Amino acid sequence: MAQTCTGTCTRSRIKEIIDQQGNERTHLLAILHAVQDDLGCLNREAVAEVASLMGLSEGEVYGVATFYHLFTTRPQGQTVVKLCASPPCHLEGFEDVLEAVSQELRLRPGQTSKDGKWTLETVSCLGLCGVAPAMLIGDRVYGNLTPESAREAIRVLRTTEGAGREA
Repeated sequence: MAQTCTGTCTRSRIKEIIDQQGNERTHLLAILHAVQDDLGCLNREAVAEVASLMGLSEGEVYGVATFYHLFTTRPQGQTVVKLCASPPCHLEGFEDVLEAVSQELRLRPGQTSKDGKWTLETVSCLGLCGVAPAMLIGDRVYGNLTPESAREAIRVLRTTEGAGREA
């Protein structure tokens, strides 16, 4: 079962986070991180509450939540694989690496495994152009990827972290 976006972040918890961080727009990123940590993602209700409590438009908060690749507006698996789709990564073999990772996880970009263990995403830039093509798995960076090295990174994580394979 996929992870849901129904953690314990209530209106009172969001208000508490805003009170701790400060109600200025400059604190929006930190507030969204804290809310996402509580919920698992930034769902529509959470975005609306943050906007309301901070005196911002929902569109403004949603724009921030969807601009940065560290935020998500939908549930994700326990392990999130983010492949960089920047021009340098494309030039260095992104398509082949994406195909290998998709086959290994049996997922297409934007999908989460039925058991909730893996999510595959492509992002516009990870800022790792010097080691293109690159991917981020959780907080681990993998660079200078080949299709086989990308597959191997996932296999190692399955073995060391006990993550399952989508059937």
